Amino acid sequence: MPAQAAQILDGKTLAQKIQQELKEQIPILEARIGRPPGLAVLMVGDNPASAAYVRNKERACAKVGIASFGKHFSTEISQEELEQAIAQLNQDERVDGILVQLPLSEHLDAVAALQKISPDKDADGLHPLNLGKLVRSEWGLRSCTPAGVMRLLEEYAIPIPGKQVVVVGRSILVGKPLALMLLEKNATVTIAHSRTQDLTNVCRQADILVAAVGKAGIITAEMVKPGAVVVDVGINRVETDEGKSRLVGDVNFDSVAEVAKYITPVPGGIGPMTVAMLLQNTVESYIQTNK
Repeated sequence: MPAQAAQILDGKTLAQKIQQELKEQIPILEARIGRPPGLAVLMVGDNPASAAYVRNKERACAKVGIASFGKHFSTEISQEELEQAIAQLNQDERVDGILVQLPLSEHLDAVAALQKISPDKDADGLHPLNLGKLVRSEWGLRSCTPAGVMRLLEEYAIPIPGKQVVVVGRSILVGKPLALMLLEKNATVTIAHSRTQDLTNVCRQADILVAAVGKAGIITAEMVKPGAVVVDVGINRVETDEGKSRLVGDVNFDSVAEVAKYITPVPGGIGPMTVAMLLQNTVESYIQTNK
C-alpha cells in the first residue's frame, strides 16, 4: 500500500475492549442484583447469514457473562405466535434485552413485531419511543450500528462539531438514526440516497463520509474528499474468481484508502461494534431496571 494509506479505524479491537469492560463490570452488578443480565434473540427461519449473526451474538453474550434466552422459530410461525413470544419475554424478569433478528419471513410484519417489544427491553433501539427520544436528544436505548459508528469515531478522537458529514443511505436501521446522532454532536449532516442528484459531488463535500447502502463498492476514490474520514457500514457477500464468497463493504477499499485519512475495514470495522453495542444496551437496560 502507498505511504499515504489511510489509518484503519479498528472496530474489532475496540469491540474487544468494550467486551472486556463489560466482563469486569457484570460480576460486580450480578453480586448486587442477584442474577446476570439476559438477552433474548428471536430468529425465524433458516437464513444462513441470520443464523451466523445469532450464533455470533450468543457467543459474545457467553463471553461477557450475559445469559441468552434465544428462541428459534420455523418459517411457518404466525404473526400472532411471534408477538405472543415477545409478550412473554416482556414479562420475563430474567430478560433485559429483546432482539428480533431481521429480515423476517415475507408473511410477517417486522414493524408490528418490533413495536411489541417493551421500550425498556428494546436492545436494538428501534422502538418508536426510543427513536423519538433520540430525536429529542433524551436518554434511551440507541440503535446498535449507528451507536457503534459514534463510539468508534469517539475512540479515535475524530472531531465532529461543525464538520460536513454525508450519510449515504436512509434506512431506519442505520442512516436516519446515525444522522440524528451526528446532529446531536453538532455536525452539519446531509443524507444522500438512490434519488440524490450528482452523488459524487455530494460525497466529495464530506469531511466524514458514511456508506450504508448495501451495494458492494459503490463509493469510489473520486467520490472522497482527500483527507476525509470514511466509515463503511455495508456488508455484502460477493463471489471471487475462484467461486468462493467473501465479505466486502460499500466502499472500494483499496482505492479509497489512498485518498482518505481514516477508513473502516470490512470485515473488522463496524460489524463487531454493532455486537458490542448490543451487549452494552442489554447491560444498560439491566442497570436501569435494577436501580
